[in-house]
Amino acid sequence: MDPSDQKLFTVVDFVIFGVLLAASLGIGLYHALSGGRQRTTQEFLMADRSMKCLPVSLSLIASFQSAVAIIGVPAEIYTHGTQYWFIGCAYILGLLIPAHVFIPILYRLRLSSAYQYLELRFSKPVRICGTLTFIFQMVIYMGVCVYTPAFALNAVTGFELWGTVLATGLVCTLYTTIGGLKAVIWTDVFQTLVMFAGQLAVIVVGVQKTGGVSEVWRKVWEGNRISALDLNPDPTERHTFWTLGVGGVFLMLSLYGVNQAQVQRYLSARTEKDAVRSCYMVFPSLQLALALSCVMGLVMFACYCGEDHSSKLGTASRDAMVISFVMDMLQGLPGLPGLFIACLFSAALSTISSAFNSLATVTMEDLIKPHFPAMTEARATLLSKALAMSYGLLCLAMAYLTHLMGDSVLQVALKIFGMVGGPILGLFCLGIFFPWANSTGALAGLGAGLAVAFWVGIGSIVTRSSGTKSLLPACGVVLLSDNTTTAIQTALVLMSFFLSSRPSGLKRFYSLSYMWYSAFNCSTVILIGLIISFLTGPMKAEDVTPGTVYPLLGKLLCFLPDLFQFNIFMSTSGAITGCRLQQL
Repeated sequence: MDPSDQKLFTVVDFVIFGVLLAASLGIGLYHALSGGRQRTTQEFLMADRSMKCLPVSLSLIASFQSAVAIIGVPAEIYTHGTQYWFIGCAYILGLLIPAHVFIPILYRLRLSSAYQYLELRFSKPVRICGTLTFIFQMVIYMGVCVYTPAFALNAVTGFELWGTVLATGLVCTLYTTIGGLKAVIWTDVFQTLVMFAGQLAVIVVGVQKTGGVSEVWRKVWEGNRISALDLNPDPTERHTFWTLGVGGVFLMLSLYGVNQAQVQRYLSARTEKDAVRSCYMVFPSLQLALALSCVMGLVMFACYCGEDHSSKLGTASRDAMVISFVMDMLQGLPGLPGLFIACLFSAALSTISSAFNSLATVTMEDLIKPHFPAMTEARATLLSKALAMSYGLLCLAMAYLTHLMGDSVLQVALKIFGMVGGPILGLFCLGIFFPWANSTGALAGLGAGLAVAFWVGIGSIVTRSSGTKSLLPACGVVLLSDNTTTAIQTALVLMSFFLSSRPSGLKRFYSLSYMWYSAFNCSTVILIGLIISFLTGPMKAEDVTPGTVYPLLGKLLCFLPDLFQFNIFMSTSGAITGCRLQQL
């Protein structure tokens, strides 16, 4: 980027940014020196199961609303329009199902790691495989989360790229290591408020500088950024209502149902009711976060009118353009650029700290403690802190690899969750909903799910055509009459249909929308798992650990007489459940 185009931070901006880092460290230090002083693994990893629903819910938001979303969603809206906004429909089932299925089962089993469930339901090898898959997923994702804000900030302000990566990673590692889960949750609360404040400041100033709400609306409408409901059932279409509203449900379940970073927060709640309530409280906040990011993308389009700033920025990344827009809008308003950068790094810190703590938990509970049952509490706590620090340093190493990826950061992040999170979700669904699934079927299903996931994912990268760069429509076009506009749009659709070379065979398979990855891979695990389970002998009712199976059939057939339900469950899972009987 040309140094003359770089935006400068004022002293006030640096102060605000410094206050964020200092406050995060302060919260960690406070929890390191208060209460039990993080002397037990129960306090360090589970916050003594004493958290109320409000901080837990805000922490759940912060863990999901990473810097990837704050930068990636506005860039997506700017480039492709508001179709992505329909993912908000997936939040409904994506939070209701965890609240009523996953949380009750996992909370009542009094687990520390979600993957302990897999040993209770299946066997120790299944637990270890699930844990290793989760570790692989989160280590890669952490690299994206650390690199994203550092790269964007460097592209616009000239901040030293790897210096910023190191500062982010080390501060986060420090407060996570000394303060434990309580520090992570309370810094998440603080950082969530900073995130909302930063985004709101950009939107308010941006709307004012663009000429008001009506002017913003006129420009985005004329620029064709307002997307209608696309009901195209083609699974290779990148974003439609089905890919976002249905495929997005599976993505949300892999995040809010079985991901250790989120499950750990549910399990840290004082009661099961608090855990369920926190899941409900996430919904309006997630919708608000999505709305702020989408509106920010629309304001950005109205301001730039679809101009391509890649030559000025020295990079074709739309993600860097978001930071450029923010600095353009807030330049000359001391403190506000610093507030947004603080917002950006708050999102990064909250996500990374959640990952560090959850990785330390699963490594300790699933891989180390079972082999060293006589380990003292003091040594286990010290080892947990060392693990959190080690994962922090590993995260910094992964950040160096992230810049090699060619997609937008939003797409990269969702691909990671789809490719690896989908099979993990399938493994849990196999155990929770299908009482006859056995350990052999679970291992075979997970292996098949991961194999197919990487086959499709790597295939999509290898066969991705460079193509010509699409030009964004300007927002100063002359509006035609409705009939003329409709006729032109119809002609363009028909022309693109006949002229475009649609992939066929394997290439079409590789063209599957990344939003379907979670659903496809989850279904693969369940299907293969059930087939292998029946071939090797389904699990008997008496061998299923009580409390590990959800009475799905009973819920679906609750209109039938109780005696009939009783007979069904005696022949399948041995779980005596009906509409009026207590849920597992």
